[in-house]
Amino acid sequence: MSKRDYYEVLGVAKNATEAEIKKAFKRLAMKHHPDRNPDDKAAEEKFKEAKEAYEILSDAQKRAAYDQFGHAGVDPAAGGGGYGGGGGSFSDIFGDVFGDIFGGAAGARGGSRAYRGSDLRYNLELSLEEAVMGTTVKIRVPTLVPCEECSGSGAKKGTSAQTCPTCHGHGQVRMQQGFFSLQQTCPRCHGSGKVITDPCGTCHGQGRVQEHKTLSVKVPSGVDEGDRIRLGGEGEAGQFGGPAGDLYVQIHVREHPIFTRDDNNLACEVPISFVTAALGGELDVPTLGGRVKLKIPAETQSGKLFRLRGKGVKSVRGGEVGDLICRVVVETPVNLSSKQKELLQEFDASLNGTGTRHSPKATSWLDGVKKFFEDMKP
Repeated sequence: MSKRDYYEVLGVAKNATEAEIKKAFKRLAMKHHPDRNPDDKAAEEKFKEAKEAYEILSDAQKRAAYDQFGHAGVDPAAGGGGYGGGGGSFSDIFGDVFGDIFGGAAGARGGSRAYRGSDLRYNLELSLEEAVMGTTVKIRVPTLVPCEECSGSGAKKGTSAQTCPTCHGHGQVRMQQGFFSLQQTCPRCHGSGKVITDPCGTCHGQGRVQEHKTLSVKVPSGVDEGDRIRLGGEGEAGQFGGPAGDLYVQIHVREHPIFTRDDNNLACEVPISFVTAALGGELDVPTLGGRVKLKIPAETQSGKLFRLRGKGVKSVRGGEVGDLICRVVVETPVNLSSKQKELLQEFDASLNGTGTRHSPKATSWLDGVKKFFEDMKP
């Protein structure tokens, strides 16, 4: 009896992609496999037919031969390497179809595995000036590096790792659960596909040893608390030829005695005498770039904010330079002499005798208190 067209068997077009062919076969295999249809000869034949079609069309070379010569191009008798008969186990077929889900097929064909090294984190403490202006610092980091004695193989010099007898070098072992075949990392070689019978005396078979290395870290200007600097390939060494991990430098900014930072702005408190607050004047105010003059107008109240444009921070992410926000605090004089106290009492008496409201906030507050008690009367 002549065979049906393989594309017709799977129900796909001749220009179907590999993913479409795999999807079509999975659907038919789930429906017709003998494990799911015991004693059903018709289902078994349909499964074998679908399996044969999938084996040809999922192989690029066989598919090309089939497209050009038809069944003759893949007939075993003609050297085409076609379907070899037999139902095969459900696990053998689905190890390929579901390999990307359970990690089976790729691991089985991949042999020993290379593992990327772990990422590391280093906490770097900076002053506010260093964070704002940028700096270069040297750090000393403990890390794992390839063992020089064994060149990272983990085996004693002059020997080599052997193929794992449990997984036969695949790095994975297969487990049967119902009609599904699941694969997991080999418990003996931990996925490497190799075992070391004679380990290196320096690294004890690990292929890596712990050392400290000194690195130069360039901190860009404008970094802030919580920012990270990535140093590619400066983490732990990989295993079995795998790449090294990365080092992440975590920025922490020490508390500053004068300034606090809010995004791109800086803030500080500026104490002034009550004479300067009343009469006005000029003060030298510190900035990260040097001193500047701050003009205090007459009758300035405590808590008033003054903004110095462009005296803040330019963020590492770009944008405009922030401002410096100065909050003036009127300071009460202390340690007064008798003469100074007497002068203040005379000054206070002169204020009370003029009939002019010299303290508008205090007057408004007292008026509010008076009204409050009046409203409480029955």
